[in-house]
Amino acid sequence: MTEASSALAETVRDEGRRVLATLIRTTGSVTLAEDAVQEAVVEALEHWPVEGTPDNPRAWLTTVARRKAVDMIRRDAHRTDKEAAAMDLTGPAPDLPESVVRDDLLRLVFTCCHPSLSHASQTTLSLNTLCGLRVADCARLMLTTEAAMARRLGRIKHKIAVAGIPYRIPSDAELPERLDAVGSTVYLMFTAGIAGEAVRAELCDEAIRLGRLLVDLMPDESSLQGLLALMLLTDARRTTRTDVSGDLVLLADQDRTQWDGALVAEGLGLVETALTRSRHRAGRFELQAAIAAAHASAASSADTDWADIVRLYDALLLVEPTDVVRLNRGVALGERDGPAAGLAAIDDLDGLGRFHLWHACRAELLVRLGRHDEARTAFDSAIACSPPAADLRHLERRIAAIR
Repeated sequence: MTEASSALAETVRDEGRRVLATLIRTTGSVTLAEDAVQEAVVEALEHWPVEGTPDNPRAWLTTVARRKAVDMIRRDAHRTDKEAAAMDLTGPAPDLPESVVRDDLLRLVFTCCHPSLSHASQTTLSLNTLCGLRVADCARLMLTTEAAMARRLGRIKHKIAVAGIPYRIPSDAELPERLDAVGSTVYLMFTAGIAGEAVRAELCDEAIRLGRLLVDLMPDESSLQGLLALMLLTDARRTTRTDVSGDLVLLADQDRTQWDGALVAEGLGLVETALTRSRHRAGRFELQAAIAAAHASAASSADTDWADIVRLYDALLLVEPTDVVRLNRGVALGERDGPAAGLAAIDDLDGLGRFHLWHACRAELLVRLGRHDEARTAFDSAIACSPPAADLRHLERRIAAIR
């Protein structure tokens, strides 16, 4: 790959989301903005190797994408010349409407989280369009197939077009009703950064950046403090999640002396503040952050207060009664009360059949119970779910170990 091509790939990866966010804001159309940015990338691939990488690649991509959008609008037979002129994007970018949200990407996440769409549709659209996640990544996060996710995205965009849902930056008064979906989007973006074949630091860093902006935006909102704390406490373990060969290292086996102490301290402080401000009505992010804090506070895996973690999962189930939460509670129960109790708690979670971690957790509990044949079958089922490469290698090592 040439130097210019490498620079382009880096620019698209690091700045592409903001370029797209700017185009959506100025055109009012996700499809038009996506097509324009794609054409700008193609033009860059043609010109940069010959003319050299521009001093400001992001500005170059933004300018060219805006010009491409104008050309597309003018080629659209359904638009009059007057309409095309009204959307002329070749001049300076229009002034932003007054809003407490000043970051372009965060503005567009709020925009995509339109109350006319379901919560799942809001987060899916934001993750795919603005956060740059591939359909396969979105499908893995939503525990569905890639084909089903592609169909869902198609239906969402069709509904937006048919219903005329505007891509308009919401007013300050409209922000609170969109906050839950925005928080979900940011956290799923972070999760995508740590759940793939390797840690995607740019996604983790961008999610944390957005989390900090949200806390600055609404400093009294305990759920946002919980969200940021959860990401910080998880990110503190970034370098210990895999070994030098890129193989998965489970939480119990991680070197806690290598966790980022500054992130842990900041996260623990945020958890304390969030739980105090929630006044015993903690939401899902505060409770998940409290669970992460219980792990981060333990000097070793053996010192983990599993009774406290089970109690926190019990509270979390009241506000988020999902099978994933039930699975995590079952694992904690297995640590507190033994593998038989844990297995009984997760055995009937049939809705997680496509989730490799459900099969893997069952397998580990079966190993502890000495039921090795059943454990091998469960490990095989986990592998059949096409897990990320690091998880796959771990599962294969576990199968080999119990043989």
